[in-house]
Amino acid sequence: MAEATSVLHVSPVIPVVTIDDPQNAVPIARALAAGGVRIIELTLRTESALTSLKLIANEVPEILLGAGTVLTPGQADAAVGAGAQFLVSPGVTPSLLDHMLTLDVPVLPGVATVGEVMAVLERGLEAMKFFPAGPAGGPDYLAAIGAPIPQVQFCPTGGVSLGSAPDYLALPNVSCVGGSWLTPRRAVDDRDWKQITKLAQGAAALRAE
Repeated sequence: MAEATSVLHVSPVIPVVTIDDPQNAVPIARALAAGGVRIIELTLRTESALTSLKLIANEVPEILLGAGTVLTPGQADAAVGAGAQFLVSPGVTPSLLDHMLTLDVPVLPGVATVGEVMAVLERGLEAMKFFPAGPAGGPDYLAAIGAPIPQVQFCPTGGVSLGSAPDYLALPNVSCVGGSWLTPRRAVDDRDWKQITKLAQGAAALRAE
């Protein structure tokens, strides 16, 4: 079982990116890296996601490449085969978690309740995705979980913005946040890679706050 805790310390923000056109995959990854964010969670929400994963894995080795929105064992296998170095699921079932733990990559299972946190913790995992962070209770909820279960580290994702990120990052049980604001659709459509680099610089600077 690969250790996932280290994934949470690469950057204060893990960009959650959905790419429709694989031609944009490498420029997006390079723009993020240029801004100091050397990690990406590429969601499997599009038919071409695996192609984008392969391109980034082959051409942007300085990026720690993860696959997000993993819903099935088959998707997990395909993502690792395409070059994903870690896996993220929005939620988790026993069968999905069992399968992901057979793969030699770190896993960040999604949780939203104390019971789910405890179930994943029983499997020996102490790094988890808290999703959907905003609707599920936000920083106050995570602070409450931290009292009885301080050993778990979270990456809150869903409804997190540049403005709300510091509230999460101030918590001792939050190592990073996930956010889609680093790759806004308009910037991607316009291929404004400089804008993405600028947003990445702002995200990377959260580490010092």
